[in-house]
Amino acid sequence: MDTSHAPVNGQVSFWYAETGLPVPRPGLDGDAEVDVAVVGAGYTGLWTAYYLKKARPDLSVMVLESRFAGFGASGRNGGWLTNSITGGRSQYVKSHGRAAVGRFQDLLNATVDEVIAVAAAEGIDAGIVKGGELNVARNPAQLGRLKAWAEEEAQWPQSGARLLDAAETADRVRIAGALGGLHHPHCARIQPARLVRGLAAAVEALGVPVYEQTPVTEIRPGGAGMKAAAVTPRGTVRARYVLRATEGFTANLPGSRREWLPMNSSMIVTEPLAEHVWEDIGWAGRDTVADMAHAYMYAQRTADGRIALGGRGVPYRFGSRTDTDGATQPATITGLTDLLREMFPAAAGARIDHAWAGVLGVPRDWKATVGLDPATGVGWAGGYVGTGVAASNLAGRTLRDLIVAPDSELTAMPWVNRRVRSWEPEPLRWLGVNSMYRAYYAADRAERGGRSTTSPIAKAADLVSGR
Repeated sequence: MDTSHAPVNGQVSFWYAETGLPVPRPGLDGDAEVDVAVVGAGYTGLWTAYYLKKARPDLSVMVLESRFAGFGASGRNGGWLTNSITGGRSQYVKSHGRAAVGRFQDLLNATVDEVIAVAAAEGIDAGIVKGGELNVARNPAQLGRLKAWAEEEAQWPQSGARLLDAAETADRVRIAGALGGLHHPHCARIQPARLVRGLAAAVEALGVPVYEQTPVTEIRPGGAGMKAAAVTPRGTVRARYVLRATEGFTANLPGSRREWLPMNSSMIVTEPLAEHVWEDIGWAGRDTVADMAHAYMYAQRTADGRIALGGRGVPYRFGSRTDTDGATQPATITGLTDLLREMFPAAAGARIDHAWAGVLGVPRDWKATVGLDPATGVGWAGGYVGTGVAASNLAGRTLRDLIVAPDSELTAMPWVNRRVRSWEPEPLRWLGVNSMYRAYYAADRAERGGRSTTSPIAKAADLVSGR
């Protein structure tokens, strides 16, 4: 295999390489007034518009997008449609009790199937295969964390998780050095850009205009007889409800710079692998794969026979800055490539075709949130910390209910109307986040070097981070 050429870097993501970047839809043309204005045409905004219009065809709904639908994390992610409760269950158990958290988990499990069903009903070919999620341990310290996690998951029948030994793990995917795994069934591999582009088309077919090239520069709350407003250079949209679905780009809005931190994540993808390479690796079930490192990796076997693998890279840019085209650092590409070759020796000679990066929204307590303030008409959803492919669907249905059925089961879930403290001002948050990841990298190095238990450096970083 040819390894002489440099990969494409950026151009939003590899997921758009099949068809090229979309031609943007027209932008807003002047002031407007609607019932609901949705800010952001990623998964959260599009699912919200989809379910609102399905529930109430009489509502006028509009979506505003700064670039094009799926420009952000929805078109760049690792393609994991999984059931994660962002940030874990423990704090929600303290605040809402086990029964409520168990039901929340049931709803997220069902959300995986809901997305698959809607994609089928709308004719969206997103390369979906529900093979489950496989988390692997590759050294003794990771194995200790994996077993502890398995014991915790065993207390939740909704989880469906199963602890695997080394041989059982290899039966699913042969990963060099894997000592064991934890597999659960509530996850599907997807091609994320196909899903978001198909969803945008489905929303338009319902009569919802999606205005691209229309950056929202300010969200103004309503009240005292005034409607809320989304302000853009192309006009101001006034609405009974303005719903913010901007995820990692939230910090660009006035007053929101410290609300959700834009964390960077990077990915690489190989050329299509030969059949004999797949025979060596296995991966017939198309599980999504992650490891138990503190700075963990995530991967999938793509629909066209490649390995797509991601990790953190440079975690955060000073001042909550975000990228423009998805380019990542050469050192990150090298690090991810080395990791891919280490984990999958059969693919060591594969060319890396594409590398890219994106940002994900991180609240200060690392837990996603959905909410609506009826007094101001401003709603929001996001802060998924990288687990939003499924959660955004449930968030969209929850925003729908907060508007049209405020006493529904969904509006009583633990993540609804949570208030989270802000991130620290600069330079404290830059120092804190980058120091935290330096600690995680150091802990991972120690564990790869032979440390048999979780490094205290990582435990300290967890405490400081608030995770």
